[in-house]
Amino acid sequence: MAQNQFEYIIIGAGHNGLVAAAYLAKQGKKVLVLERRSIVGGTVVTESFGENFAVDSVQTGGNLRPDIIKDLKLPLSGLDGTSRPAFISLQPDGNHLTLNEESIKRFSKKDASRWNEFVRFMDKAASILDVAYATIMPRLPKNMSLRDGYGLLELGLELRLAGRKDMLNFIRALPMSAQELVEEYFESEIVKAAIASVAIHGSTLGPMSAGTGYTLIHNWLNRGELAHSNVGKAGEVTSVLANAVKSFGGEIRTDAEVAKIKIENQIAKGVTLSNGEEISADAILSSADPKHTLLKLVGAQDLPPEFVWHTQSIKMRGSVAKIHLQTNGNHGIPAGTLCVAPSIKYLEKAYDAAKYGEISEKPYLEVTTLGNVVSIHFQFAPYHLKSSEWKVERAKVENLAINTLAEHFPNLKSSIVNRKSITPLDLEQTYGLSEGDINHGQLMLDQFLFMRPIPGWSNHKTPIDNLYLCGSGVHGGGGVSGAAGRNVLKVLK
Repeated sequence: MAQNQFEYIIIGAGHNGLVAAAYLAKQGKKVLVLERRSIVGGTVVTESFGENFAVDSVQTGGNLRPDIIKDLKLPLSGLDGTSRPAFISLQPDGNHLTLNEESIKRFSKKDASRWNEFVRFMDKAASILDVAYATIMPRLPKNMSLRDGYGLLELGLELRLAGRKDMLNFIRALPMSAQELVEEYFESEIVKAAIASVAIHGSTLGPMSAGTGYTLIHNWLNRGELAHSNVGKAGEVTSVLANAVKSFGGEIRTDAEVAKIKIENQIAKGVTLSNGEEISADAILSSADPKHTLLKLVGAQDLPPEFVWHTQSIKMRGSVAKIHLQTNGNHGIPAGTLCVAPSIKYLEKAYDAAKYGEISEKPYLEVTTLGNVVSIHFQFAPYHLKSSEWKVERAKVENLAINTLAEHFPNLKSSIVNRKSITPLDLEQTYGLSEGDINHGQLMLDQFLFMRPIPGWSNHKTPIDNLYLCGSGVHGGGGVSGAAGRNVLKVLK
C-alpha cells in the first residue's frame, strides 16, 4: 500500500476517534488519525496554562466503558462502584448537603429512607441505557436489516430482565422532566435540586424541560453516579488510548487539520489537509461533530437536499463556559463535586436567561478541585448572545463564577493567582465544537436513540459511501464513554 494510502482515516483524535482507531489498528488495519490541534484528546484533555496550573480543560475526568478498557487492554481503572467521590450541594447558610443517606437525614428522614431505592433504580436505568448505547439503532423509517433486529432483540431482552416495574419506570423516566422524576422519590427541595442539577449538566435545558429524566440517567451512566470521577485525569484517558493506537501499529498526526473530504461519485476517497496535502483511504471515519463533518468537510453540494436540511436543523446551542482558577492553595474548597443549585426554581431561572440569549446572573455552577486548582463549570452562557459578543463578555462570566462561589468560600478571591476561562466561542474555535456544544448536538428527545444525529441516519452511515460518523454526535455519544467510537466498527463494511 502506498505511503499516502490508508485503509482508514479517522478525523479527530478525541476519545471516540482514538477508540475507533485502536480497535481498527488492533485488527491489523492500516490506520491514520488526523488531529487539528498539537495535542490529542479533543475535549478529553488535561492542559497546562502555566506553572502548577494543569487542568481538565473541558470534560472533567471521565471513564471509558469497561468493555473498551478490557478489549483494548488499557491500563485504566474503571468504576468499581465502591469508592464514589462526594457530591455536595452548597447552601447559603453553610449547612451543605452531601448526597448520601446520613447527610440527607438532616434535611428529611423520609428522603433518607428513599435514597438507597433511588440509587438502585438509577443504577438499573443506567445499565439499560448502556445496553441501548451498545445497540446500533435501526434507520427508521427505513427497512431494518437482520443485524439491526438482533441488536434490538438484545435490548428488548435487557428490558425484560430488568423486571416489569423497573422496565416501565425506565421507559417512563426518559421523557419526564428531572423535576418530575425526583419528585417521585423526594420531598426536600434541596435534595431534589441537587440531583436535578446533574440532569442539566452540559445541556441547554432546565430541570422542568421534558427529557431531562433521560439526561439525568445519561449523566449518571457516564459518571458512575452523581459526582465526577478521575478528576485531573482526562488527559490520561486519551494519552493511554493514543499509546494503544500506536502499539497496534496505527499512526497519529497532530497539527494536521482536515480541510475537505474528497468525494468522487458519492464515494469518500480521502482527505485534503489545510496545507494542501492529499491523503487517500478506503474509508473515512469522522469523530468531528456531524454539522462540521457534513456541511463543511463534505459540503451541501455532495449531499441530498433533504439530508442537508436535517443536518442544518441539528440543535447545538452550547451554553457552557469553564473558568479555571490557579490559587495559592488556601481556597478552602473541599474535594469532590460541588454544585450551586439551591432549588429547582433557581436552576430553571438560570436556564431562562439562555433562552433569551443572556448570561445567567445567578448561574448553576459545578465545581471540582485538584490541589491548588479550582475548576468551575458555568451554566448558562449561551453561544448566541442577543445583545453582546463573547470577546467582551469573558470577564463578566469569570466574575460571576468567582463571586457566586466566593459567597460560600470567602477565602477564594484572595487565594487566586491566575485564571483561565473557556467561553462557548473558545470551545468552537479552539476545540472544534460547533456552537460550543460539548455533546456535538444537544441530548434532547428529538435528538436521541434512532433520531441521533438525525432521523433515518442513526447507524453511523451517511449518504456518502465509505464515510462514517463516530463522534459524540451519534447515538451513544455525549460526555465521556467511548461508546460511539466502539460502535462504529459494527457497521463498517
